[in-house]
Amino acid sequence: MKKFTMALVVSLFSSGAVADDVKLGIIFGFTGPIESLTPPMAAAAEMAMKEVTDSGSFLNGSAVTAVRADSTCIDAGAATTAAERLISAEGISAIVGADCSGVTIAVLQNTAMAKGMVMISPSATSPALSDMEDNGLFFRTAPSDAREGYVVAEMLMEKGYKSVALTYTNNDYGKGLADAIQSSFKSMNGSITIVTAHEEGKGDYSAEVGALAQAGGDLLVVAGYLDQGGKMIIQGSLDAGSFDTFFLPGGMIGDSLPAAIGSDLDGSFGVVAGTDSPGATMMAELVGAELGPFVGESYDAAALIMLAMQAANSTSSADFSKKVMDVANAPGEKIYPGELGKAMKILASGGDIDYVGASAVELIGSGESAGNYREILVSGAKNTTVGYR
Repeated sequence: MKKFTMALVVSLFSSGAVADDVKLGIIFGFTGPIESLTPPMAAAAEMAMKEVTDSGSFLNGSAVTAVRADSTCIDAGAATTAAERLISAEGISAIVGADCSGVTIAVLQNTAMAKGMVMISPSATSPALSDMEDNGLFFRTAPSDAREGYVVAEMLMEKGYKSVALTYTNNDYGKGLADAIQSSFKSMNGSITIVTAHEEGKGDYSAEVGALAQAGGDLLVVAGYLDQGGKMIIQGSLDAGSFDTFFLPGGMIGDSLPAAIGSDLDGSFGVVAGTDSPGATMMAELVGAELGPFVGESYDAAALIMLAMQAANSTSSADFSKKVMDVANAPGEKIYPGELGKAMKILASGGDIDYVGASAVELIGSGESAGNYREILVSGAKNTTVGYR
């Protein structure tokens, strides 16, 4: 199917405005090491906003508009400044985002908590966010890497890889995922020959590639980002002949990586948040495309914010933060992509909903996804889905 691209956004926002605007910030890494992933994520969040606006049933006919800002994925200072601008200058009522874990933590601790602003991230997966003090303001539609680490280890063992090397991007995401993989793999009697960090944005990764090659292993696990460091370490390892098969966790899954590496990446495999639920199928039909990484989760993050606002009859985070878990979980009528207008009417009449959305939303703990994953195999220089967990 054709890709879900930024072109969709033009048509999404061509309709006329209604009563009052409610602004939602979208803080994603439009530049940086995952820049190929974020345009369709943002478009999905904006699709939910348009759907709600067009229903005419949101907060007495209010319209919802998006205001974008660049998290860069890796620059905490830039992300915090962007969030402060959206809140102080743009007057947003909530944040869809951030995306990468480190900048999400920075925005939460330095800005959102100080301003009392709800954040729902579709893709920040660090285990540190599970127990972090957030004043009840932070939620995420993506599962924690504590679970992904177990899934990675399980897949490696199932495929007969008992000895692997591991490199990770040197930030909250990479460290948390590497720790989870290492702990789970060792508990299954797997051996890790080396665990080493790499920085993003370097021009030369020969030292990192050399260290990994010297340690050896049956496969290299790259817990990094697909558009910068992770990609260059894979290419360097292929060029040196040190590894020919790679495991690709969530931050490495996207069309741009196999497109850049080519058929040499064939046979590598990985995992990314995803589900084969009815909601995912409905979402794919709505956008006319196979859902890319974190696209369904982005639609769901925006939807949960607006549903919680409707349930609270308020755009104040102090009010609607208390409703996020209520609209996300049972009891209530199940709500799928394309049914946000229906949900608004149910809530307006005092009814209950159970938002299932595109990613089979079920929020556990302090407000994070229970976790579903899509298994990926690179074949013919393309990512293909081969199963779900």
